[in-house]
Amino acid sequence: MLILIAGPYRSGTGDDPEKMAANLKVLEAPSYALFKAGHVPMIGEWVALPVWHAAGGSHVGDGLYEEIFHPVAGRLLALCDGVLRLPGASKGADNDVRIARERGIPVWTRLEDVPGVA
Repeated sequence: MLILIAGPYRSGTGDDPEKMAANLKVLEAPSYALFKAGHVPMIGEWVALPVWHAAGGSHVGDGLYEEIFHPVAGRLLALCDGVLRLPGASKGADNDVRIARERGIPVWTRLEDVPGVA
């Protein structure tokens, strides 16, 4: 399955690049376990960041950031078979969960609940 990993990225960072990078590492942490279980892990920022940079994004929260980041997740959800929602406050991740549930896509809140993960 293609599984979107959703959780805090920008939330609670005050747009501090180091804190955002630390949040991305937390999002990436379960990716290998998902991969070993036969799935393809996906994180919206893996797609949104290069698109934003290519479009000329200059600072977090600029017009291009708003135009790209949340829509990327929505587009990815059209392709995903499940969502792993990690802990932590995040409007974007909460929106991903809402969209997934509306579309009948499974949402897991624990890695060990994802099919095939030991």
